[in-house]
Amino acid sequence: MSPLLKLPVAISLMMALLLHVSAQADSPKKHRGPCEIHYPSDATVEWDCRVIPPGESLETIFGEHWDDGARFNRIDRRHARPGLSIKVPRRLEDLAQFTPLPLIYPPGELDEKFILIDLTEQFLGAYEFGALRFATPIASGNGLNETPTGEFRLTAAHLQHQSNLYTIEGTDRPYPMNYALRFYVNREGVSYWIHGRDMPGYPASHGCIGLYDESMQKEQYGVPKDPELFDAQKLYLWVLGEESDGDGVMALRHGPRLHIVGQAPPQ
Repeated sequence: MSPLLKLPVAISLMMALLLHVSAQADSPKKHRGPCEIHYPSDATVEWDCRVIPPGESLETIFGEHWDDGARFNRIDRRHARPGLSIKVPRRLEDLAQFTPLPLIYPPGELDEKFILIDLTEQFLGAYEFGALRFATPIASGNGLNETPTGEFRLTAAHLQHQSNLYTIEGTDRPYPMNYALRFYVNREGVSYWIHGRDMPGYPASHGCIGLYDESMQKEQYGVPKDPELFDAQKLYLWVLGEESDGDGVMALRHGPRLHIVGQAPPQ
């Protein structure tokens, strides 16, 4: 083959390679399921990895312990679809007392209310004078949109907050951030909140801390039929003492302190 004929072939091969690389870069990222994400507390419960069969759900797999199974997997019912691999404890009763957070947290012993967020475990704990009052799974930022770590204080609350950057998938409706509690504002003026959101079973936020809000999911997606997980509301009421009825952002003059520690599991 002459040099003049070889040149178009080489260009064609190069273009094909570039298109292949571009297609890989533009292809959607496949997130790992709960079985593929490992937490230190996994070692405290004996479990097996099982695929959710067609027609099955968290309710049919875990029975009356389905909410504990959801929390153990850090996932909501909308995302626990058939074909997904989840962690199923060998003794479901072990889930009743499961918490990956310390029952006593000395740095909060002088605080009437104190919040600990462990990104490594993807869990939040509400403490009263250093004693754990309740704990809930979270969905934090991931490697691309990290949640800030360190010592903070809640400075604002907003009952019906909305994102001005992100929308409900497949719509132009702003993504709801109900029961929002602000804990940080960066140098660019971007606010970070604890709020209700979808819980897909992996770190999925853009830096905020997400908690269960099944009422929002029913309103936006039509599922679940009977909302039962209201952790965002529970934390909001615990912080404020009662549900605010205002439409705007409410300043918290003496909001609880919180520590955010650890690092989110890689995606």
